[in-house]
Amino acid sequence: MVAAHSLQHTPTWAVATVCFVFICLGLLIEHLFDIVSHWLKEHRKTSMYEAIEKLKTALMLLGLMSLILVSTQRTIAKICIPNKVANSMLPCHKISEETMQTTEAYELHYATSARFEPLAFEDNMVRPKHRRLDLVNVSATSSYSTGHCASKGMTSFISEEGINQLNTFICVLAIMQIVYSVVTMALGRAKMRSWKAWEQETQTLEYMVANDPSRFRFTRQTTFGRRHMTDSVNTTLLLWTKCFFRQFFHSVAKVDYFTLRHGFISAHLSTNNYFNFRKYIQRSLEDDFKVVVGISPLMWFLLVILMLTDIHGWHVYLWVALLPLVIVLVLGTKLQVIVARMALRLKEQNKVTIGAPLVKPNDDLFWFSKPQFVLTLLHYTLFVNAFEFAFFVWVSLQYGINSCFHETRSIAVSRVVLAVFVQVMCSYITLPLYALVTQMGSTYKSAVLEDQTIHVIKQWHKEVKQKRRKLTQTPGDSPMSNIVTQLNAMDQLSRTPSPSEFTSPVAKETDEIIEEIQEDE
Repeated sequence: MVAAHSLQHTPTWAVATVCFVFICLGLLIEHLFDIVSHWLKEHRKTSMYEAIEKLKTALMLLGLMSLILVSTQRTIAKICIPNKVANSMLPCHKISEETMQTTEAYELHYATSARFEPLAFEDNMVRPKHRRLDLVNVSATSSYSTGHCASKGMTSFISEEGINQLNTFICVLAIMQIVYSVVTMALGRAKMRSWKAWEQETQTLEYMVANDPSRFRFTRQTTFGRRHMTDSVNTTLLLWTKCFFRQFFHSVAKVDYFTLRHGFISAHLSTNNYFNFRKYIQRSLEDDFKVVVGISPLMWFLLVILMLTDIHGWHVYLWVALLPLVIVLVLGTKLQVIVARMALRLKEQNKVTIGAPLVKPNDDLFWFSKPQFVLTLLHYTLFVNAFEFAFFVWVSLQYGINSCFHETRSIAVSRVVLAVFVQVMCSYITLPLYALVTQMGSTYKSAVLEDQTIHVIKQWHKEVKQKRRKLTQTPGDSPMSNIVTQLNAMDQLSRTPSPSEFTSPVAKETDEIIEEIQEDE
């Protein structure tokens, strides 16, 4: 085997080429982040900009970890531990000395024989049924056995080869974090795009007639009542069972969207049919996305626990693959139950509905009266799912699909299928449903409302200016009438909307925005 040569005996053009390629890749990635950040700033997408910054911070942390590992790998490899401790809690079954000798003899005979005939071996020459990873580890261990720790009759804490493999895993995890973040937001926005037609329908005459405030109906006979107030939800078990299956089929109905929109506007805003509830939900999801995209210290601690418990025979990663699936199904069911319970409360409070059904936001419907707890569970689910998929890719690239980490190929394929299913289910169904249902909490996000308030005020400002310009250019009027017209237009322009025209909690923000607009004039 040819020994690897150092940079002292490597052509300068090879070193320069590798450096040039990696520098270009680094600058390209940095430039792409700058372009995205600049675009988000221009379009006032503050939450998404903060999410990008959090993602950059997480990637920088992963890069720093990788750099520290590379810098200290030789020092770490010189830390020695007793052989008994080194042979405990192994992720793969270790080959014994006798089996190792048999394996080497088998491989040597296989390599030198002209034709492979396993039946021609002696009875004591049986091929050991170990997978590829064990053979790789044996050769790696043999190459380092004459090192610093082997001379002491001990084992290295972690070999340099192991540190390099761990460094590769960190790179794969960083790439998967980016991919999962993009896929999560893309699927969530794709689901919300279908709600755009519903929001536009709220401005039509048919919608206003159907929800006429002077119209009386029995609560049970409304569309919202017929969907949720059935005999099959009289018991908690039946309610949860119905909601469990509902999340897979038509998880967000149009009547649910209309009812929750009406309840949110009635609770937090003045009567305003022009409020774009879909955009508010989208902004709210973007605001929550900056939490999901980050990696908290608790998540890092969880990653260490998962790697610690990856012991041969425990099948930890099989349970890790199942846990996010269970959580996302329970969360989807819980969110459906919240909508159903709001309908049942409406039935108990009012037998007759005037106009559109009016549901009342309340934190009591959520676990521990904290809607944010649902987001915490979603964050955990997406992180563990990304870690699971990154681990699968790393093992497949590093050791092959038949390595002992995968146990059997059927289990490995099942884990991949579960990871993809959980990602689609969480991003396309559960996360948008969460963004809609959590608006029924007792509080709202004033920072998200600020952007829409700015848009309303600027639109009002533009209309007044156009009206003043039109009145100024009207021919045939007397000079005195033109002066009076201009004075009236200027008076209307200088008039600021009263706080009653906006929601009382955002009145302060509204006044500040108006002052900024007038200063720009």
